[in-house]
Amino acid sequence: MALEPQTQKILALIQERQGDFELGRSDVATARRVSDSRPMPPGPDCEVEDRRIPGPGGELAIRCYRPLEARAPLGALVYFHGGGFVLGGLDGHDGVCRQIAVESGACVVSVDYRLAPEARFPAAPEDCLAATRWVHANADALRVDPARIAVGGDSAGATLATVVARLARDAVGPELVFQLLVYPVTDWRTMDTRSYRENAEGYFLTRLGCGWFREQYARDEVDWSDPRFSPLAAKDLSRLPPALVITAEHDPIRDDGEAYAAALREAGVPVTATRYDGTIHGFFSLYAFLDVGRRAVTEACVALRAAFA
Repeated sequence: MALEPQTQKILALIQERQGDFELGRSDVATARRVSDSRPMPPGPDCEVEDRRIPGPGGELAIRCYRPLEARAPLGALVYFHGGGFVLGGLDGHDGVCRQIAVESGACVVSVDYRLAPEARFPAAPEDCLAATRWVHANADALRVDPARIAVGGDSAGATLATVVARLARDAVGPELVFQLLVYPVTDWRTMDTRSYRENAEGYFLTRLGCGWFREQYARDEVDWSDPRFSPLAAKDLSRLPPALVITAEHDPIRDDGEAYAAALREAGVPVTATRYDGTIHGFFSLYAFLDVGRRAVTEACVALRAAFA
């Protein structure tokens, strides 16, 4: 299937703005500058509060979003942004977090975890687990229900959500009610699935870029097989919270997300897997520009409402 018309236009605009830049053939500083310059939707009005909380490597910044005049306590989605563990932050995902909070009726807590290569694996999953536990421990102050906490994210953030869900299951909690997994990367070991081959280049995220992210994030090749790095390497995926897995047709890591959904289902976890045809990696955050992204955000918010009901 070809790219749908709106995705064609936004991809052409991104390519025009990026010029000669190619992820995987650039330094980290340039990649971050290009990433931060991409247009992102502002999102609707809501109550926003910035906080700093304790983390394993020092203070972490979080940003809390609540629908205006919402009645406490709310369900809470702890959200981890995408960017290949190297790029991104609170500001780049501000719009989509606002939209999820307003449309789902939940409190969204966005986490500014440490980035590679300055802080390589396992800094990011350690930060995200610590932030999730902090939200649970401080539920009263956040005006959220400690029994209705979910984790989610897009791309690298979705990967982190899978890891947090599993670590929370195996450790001292908290008990989570849902996972929102938007095009997660779940297996860094070979990077040789059909979607990697079919969508190697030309669709925003490239196979070369994925390899570059892996190089920045890992300490060495041993990390590739760690289940906190490659969630599909985990031996036990049972007893995890229900999940919604969203993928894009023209995305190198499409098969990663769909394989993880299948593995969850095989382990007895309730899971919905939705592939959005004709679009690319990153479409979810571009919901204001793409009807297909808008449909995906709505699907996510309907699922969150059901999980928090």
